[in-house]
Amino acid sequence: MIGMSDRALSFGVMAEAYERFRPGYPVELFDMVMAYAAQPVRTALEIGAGTGKATRLFAQRGVTVTATEPDGAMLAELRKHVPADVTTVQAAFEDLRPGERYGLVYAAAALHWTDPQDRWSRMAALLEPGGVFASFGGPIQLADPAVQEAVRAARSPFLASDEVPSPDGTPPENDMQWPGTELQRSRWFTDVQQSVVERRLTLSARDYIGHLSTVSAYLVLPALEQEQVFSRIMQVLPETVELAADITVHVARRRHKR
Repeated sequence: MIGMSDRALSFGVMAEAYERFRPGYPVELFDMVMAYAAQPVRTALEIGAGTGKATRLFAQRGVTVTATEPDGAMLAELRKHVPADVTTVQAAFEDLRPGERYGLVYAAAALHWTDPQDRWSRMAALLEPGGVFASFGGPIQLADPAVQEAVRAARSPFLASDEVPSPDGTPPENDMQWPGTELQRSRWFTDVQQSVVERRLTLSARDYIGHLSTVSAYLVLPALEQEQVFSRIMQVLPETVELAADITVHVARRRHKR
């Protein structure tokens, strides 16, 4: 059985593929977070920045970003693509020590890798009182049910599912999804909101396989099985695939001390 930490560290070898095949983030996402903040956000800390797809969104719009990421290969790739004034720190979320406080702390498809123990008190310690926490991400799924079923069947000898389950067991039909559920229970945060940024993507079949090669469920398969599963999936794909890639956004505000 492969633990979450093994899966979290499996990304480094794929830094270049991750940069090439993972989509960036749209400006609507930035606007949504800033509208919620309702005041200028000057400084931000990113948790699990990867190759910096979300770093760019904020740094290119005038926010001073400190990007943290435990994997050195990911950070090396990030540095090639972000503005020069982005500060990079090689560290896991759990290794960050309270010091400077930020107007915004955010995680882009990375929060589920963090240790749930003391997650929100740690988060609050990194934020100015009244500062904003934001988390965003979501599964990238084939839009055509017939193609989705063909891929599921092709994949089934190797993987039952390629999705990351909800970390706190929240069922998918629930109105409030994780991490909003955890934030609502946390005494450190208030005004929890959930929104969706709709996103549709079109990829060639080969680029879709490239995307799957960055998904942790596939990354942890033995090399031979990876090769076999990608080959089987490739055989059932049309030349181009339509993807539903909506981004679910959770925002919350750090409570002022009473």
